[in-house]
Formats: sequence, structure tokens, C-alpha cells
Amino acid sequence: MAKPHVTMEVGNDGVAVVTLINPPVNALAIPIIAGLKEKFDEATRRNDVKALVLTGKGGRFSGGFDINVFQKVHATGDISLMPDVSVELVVNTIEDCKKPVVAAVEGLALGGGLELAMGCHARIAAPKTQLGLPELTLGVIPGFGGTQRLPRLLGLSKAIEIMLFSKPIMSEEGKKLGLIDAIVPSQELLKVSRQWALDISERRKPWLRSLHRTDKIGSLSEAREVLKAARQQAKKIAPNVPQHQACLDVMEEGIIHGGYNGVLKEAKVFKELVMTETSKGLVHVFFAQRMTSKIPKVTDVGLKPRHIKKVAVIGGGLMGSGIATAFIVSNIHVVLKEINSEYLQKGTKTIEANVRSLVTRGKLTRDKADKALSMLKGALDYSDFKDVDMVIEAVIESVPLKQKIFSEIEKACPPHCILASNTSTIDLNLVGEKTSSQDRIIGAHFFSPAHIMPLLEIVRTEKTSAQAILDLMTVGKTIKKVPVVVGNCTGFAVNRAFFPYTQSALILVHLGVDVFRIDKLISSFGLPMGPFQLQDLSGYGVALAVGKEFANAFPDRTFQSPLIDLLVKDGRNGKTNGKGYYIYEKGSKPRPDPSVLPVIEESRRLANIMPNGKVLLLP
Repeated sequence: MAKPHVTMEVGNDGVAVVTLINPPVNALAIPIIAGLKEKFDEATRRNDVKALVLTGKGGRFSGGFDINVFQKVHATGDISLMPDVSVELVVNTIEDCKKPVVAAVEGLALGGGLELAMGCHARIAAPKTQLGLPELTLGVIPGFGGTQRLPRLLGLSKAIEIMLFSKPIMSEEGKKLGLIDAIVPSQELLKVSRQWALDISERRKPWLRSLHRTDKIGSLSEAREVLKAARQQAKKIAPNVPQHQACLDVMEEGIIHGGYNGVLKEAKVFKELVMTETSKGLVHVFFAQRMTSKIPKVTDVGLKPRHIKKVAVIGGGLMGSGIATAFIVSNIHVVLKEINSEYLQKGTKTIEANVRSLVTRGKLTRDKADKALSMLKGALDYSDFKDVDMVIEAVIESVPLKQKIFSEIEKACPPHCILASNTSTIDLNLVGEKTSSQDRIIGAHFFSPAHIMPLLEIVRTEKTSAQAILDLMTVGKTIKKVPVVVGNCTGFAVNRAFFPYTQSALILVHLGVDVFRIDKLISSFGLPMGPFQLQDLSGYGVALAVGKEFANAFPDRTFQSPLIDLLVKDGRNGKTNGKGYYIYEKGSKPRPDPSVLPVIEESRRLANIMPNGKVLLLP
């Protein structure tokens, strides 16, 4: 495989085409940055070069800065490994070039890729080109001048939206906003870009340096009002990480003291943010997510995934209905099986409500929602299972019940059908103990609400075939999940990690700490909700079943609280019936339920772990 490099070809028209070559996305690796500087210096010196076009090989401009460099900086603590790109390359070499530079953008221009393009004097794009600055998802801010040029090219409010939410736009929208100068078919991209560069050189088109523009920022007082509102928004969406406020600070610096000063501050703040724990954690997540698609002896042995056209889901409760929703909105037919017509109707209504909520939130059009619902079929027996490609069992955490179901579906389904369980804790060897199809048995553990939460825990046993694992990984991506393959043991990976968290929360409650205070502190820390509100959301049946499995597996490490049993006896089942630790009413946010406090006191009395019967007050 060729090393990352940059080429330059000078045509008879006097235009030098500078091309980034670092497949698959032309990431801005260190050799690319050095190559750009070298080629631009050469083009500037050459008398036969009138203008330049900057482009990327393979139908993609650039996916941005090489994130492997972040890893090296984090591993060594040596910030000097981070090159000084913003001023040295983008300002001095490209934007202040004595010859006009046009960016020919295709496929994608993200992060540093878009920042390079914004440093050029014009941008010509192919249709459907993705443009964005997603740096905040890595714990940093745009570092090649993006905080200064994006507001100057398309206005402050839209620039803030794109950066703070890491929200890409397409070239068509970029053209309307002024980020893109023209959109032309891919086959004409270089031709039009070359002519555009010559037109600038010969003064037929304006020679614009975006860092010097101020016409779209508005007055200083207007800009400060926009930034003030953005700061309040950032406090809500990202209260515990530094990069959002830092991004707004740097933007403000440029608005008050000029674009060049803004670029200098941006470069300084970027390097400070790279060294934060936030960036280290988010970069780790970035690489970890990509590693999930590489499973030894599964993805590297030449197998091809089979197409999953039809899936059966057994159980229409909270999880089953969510799983079914995830499949139908991804154009996969679903048979939903329940034990009686009442439960089936309830499950179907839940799925319809899920789909409607996606429409309300703008995640799905009405036409696609109607199509999705047409792909759902209810069933009370196994007669529709004869042509399914996969079955996902999503019933309560009961070993005998699951064993019975798996014995039945093995007979009812075709020989190629994957037999999956949504169990969150039960050993899959037990689940499939009474079948002869051990190679097809696999865990497909979704997280509630299953049609929204991105994680899909794929649990393999020693006997699960590589084909079944690959098929489930592939369909997981089809339904827009992040599939993570884990081993088979009590609790698998997620609940094993979650186990000490919930145990600690229960112990604190029984030592006298207020339930609602624990939840508030956890949500203030940055999690979407605390452990007790999460219990309400998941339903107490899940908590009881999981608790039982862990108590059996780890009796010496499990604190067995009577609290959830007492809540159930008190007629509570969390969000399912609107009554748990919190009160749930339609149209209102959950609010603490004071009537749960006597139940908690009774649990403390029964558990009796408080020293000398006294409440231990923790800071």
C-alpha cells in the first residue's frame, strides 16, 4: 500500500492540480501536511503556474486530520507531535498564496479537510458532498482555522450549530449558505475548478480571503447576543466537558480582535484541549467503535454475510416492541409473536407509538412510517416462522421459559435461521441446552429503548458459528446499531460493568442517602439519568431477574436488597404503570414521588446494614 503523499500536475492552461492521496478518506497525515507545503511552495515559485486547484484522490476530498496523531500525543504526552498547521499551512501557504487556489471538493470534506477548503479562495463541489466540523466529538475544537472561517462564510448562528452539534451539511445547503461557490457534476469538477482558478487569476472573478470577511457576522452587539444564547445551550447539552465553551470563546476572540488573532488563540486552545482527559476518553471511544467491526476468525476469514430479509420477535413487551421497531424502520419484515391476542394488540400499539414518536421528532417521514408499519405482522403461533432468517426471543428472564421457546423455534424455523436471545444476563449455554442447533444460538442484547439506544451486545458461545456472528453484526449495522461482540458469561460485558454501579447505589440508599440526591448527582455528572430513574425506565421485572442471576453467580459480592420486591408489592412498576421512585404523567417530566419514601425506609429496616441502627450521613 502506497504511503500518504501529495502529487502536483501542471496543465497547459497553467493550473497546478494538487492532489491528496491517502486512501480511503485522504486523512491529513503528517506526510500529507508536509507534502502540501512542499507542492504549494513549488507552485508559487514556478513561472508556468498561474493558479492552483486542491483536490483529493478517489472521489473524496479529505476526512480531516489523522486521528492516529492524537493517540500518539496521548500515549507520549508530547504535544510537539501535533504539527502547526493553522498558520503555517492554511494561512501563510494557502490563503496568503500569491496565486489563487480553488478547492475541488467531492464525497466529503470533514474537519481539517473542510478547513483546508475554507482556506482556499473558492470552493467548487460535486453534488451530495458532505461538509462538517465534527472535532468537538473528539474533545477538541477545529484547529486549522475553522472557528474563524466558518462564521465568516455562512454566518455565526449556522456555524455555531454545525460546530457545537458536530452536524454535517450537504454541499447543496452549503451553496445556499455561501460556503460553496458552485455545484457541478463530478465529471466536470476539475474542469470547472481549473477555469474558476484562472478566472480569479485574471480578475474575472473575485479573489476572496475568507479570514478577512466580516459581512456575515453582523454587529458586535448582535454577535455577542448569539454567542450568549449559544453558551446557555452548550451548558445544557454538554455541561461537563470543556470543548463547547472553549469553541465559543475562540469564536468570540476572532469577532472582537479579528480573524488572525482568532486563529492564533484557536491553535493555542486546540493544543490545550488535546491534552485533556475529555479528549483522551473521546479519542479512545472513536477507535474502540471502529475496532468493534474487526473480529478475529469472523471478519477476516472470507465469509460473506447472508441477507436478513425477515425477522421474528417473540414477546411484545418493552424490549420486544422496541426491537421490532428497530427492524421495521430499517425496511426489514417482522413477525411479532405473543401468547394471546390481548398482549399482541398491546405490543402492536407500542410499536405504532414508537414509530409515531420518531415522526414527531423528525427522525422519520410519514411515508416511511407508513411503510415501516406495513412490514409488521402479528402472530399467535409459529406458522409464520417457516421462512424467517432470524428469531429474537425477548421474553422475561426465565431459564425454563427460554429453553422451552428455543426447543420450539428450532423445529419451526428453517435450518439457516439464527436463533437469538435478548437475555441480559443468562448463560446462553443454558438457554440452548435442549436444542441440537448450538452453532446457531447467539445473544442479541438490545438496550432500552431498543429502537433508539445504539448499542447491540452480540454474545457468542464457544459453539456459535462465525457465520451467525457475522450475520448478526451486519444486520446490527443495517438497523443503525453499534454491534459489540462479547463472550458468554453471567452479565456478559455491559451488565458486568454495570453491576458495581447499581450495587453501590443500593448500598448508599440503605446507608441513608436520599434516592433522589443520588440520581441528581449522577445526572449532574453527565449521565442521562441516575440509577433509580433508570430502574423505573427498564421495569422492575428486569432488575429482579438480573439481581437474581448475579446473586447466584457472585453470592459473596452481592448485596441483596429487598427494595424492588417492596416496590412491586406496593403496586409500583416504574414508568410502565406511571408509578415508581418517580411519578410519570403524560406531557410532564418525571418528578420524585414522596410516597415512595416509606417503602425505602422499610427496605432499610429489613436490610439492617446501618451501624447501630443509625443513619450514616455521607458528604
